[in-house]
Amino acid sequence: MEALALVSPVQSVSAAEPSRTVARAAGGDVSAFEDLYRTHLPRVHSLVRRMTGGRDADELTQDIFVRIWQKLGTFRGDSSFTTWMHRLAVNVVIERFRSEQTRRARLHDGEAIFETLAGRMETPDLGMDFETALEKLPDGAREIFVLHDVEGYKHHEIATLLDISAGTSKAQLHRARMMLRKHLK
Repeated sequence: MEALALVSPVQSVSAAEPSRTVARAAGGDVSAFEDLYRTHLPRVHSLVRRMTGGRDADELTQDIFVRIWQKLGTFRGDSSFTTWMHRLAVNVVIERFRSEQTRRARLHDGEAIFETLAGRMETPDLGMDFETALEKLPDGAREIFVLHDVEGYKHHEIATLLDISAGTSKAQLHRARMMLRKHLK
């Protein structure tokens, strides 16, 4: 399959026949897959950008769609395609974090971590910039914050996904929230 460029979203998959489009794409129909790509690109790219802080988001989004293309034949329809795709995207991002062999180093302990984030300058006319604050979090704290507070995963699910304890997930979420408060105040 030739590489698909990141393009603006085009809603070409009609709401009445998404399962037929998925089935055609699973059967190797490149045109149907391009429809799925255009339809789901904004959601996947947004998820990747939040989980990674924007770092390599375009490349990782492409990797996710390549994986979707490769795994589409395994989609059984037990859940909605969107749910299946979301889970696959989260797994690809987590796999990327693991392959970098730095995940454990990102899970900092101690109160000194709060000192690594510069506070925001006091300027009354600056609005809160949540995306920028999210990007400044350490990778592990950001990953857990996005999975828990944005995507709705429970601590035990995050612990299973990241191969950490639920307590570590809770501690990292607390640190992420405290660092965001400090940056956004």
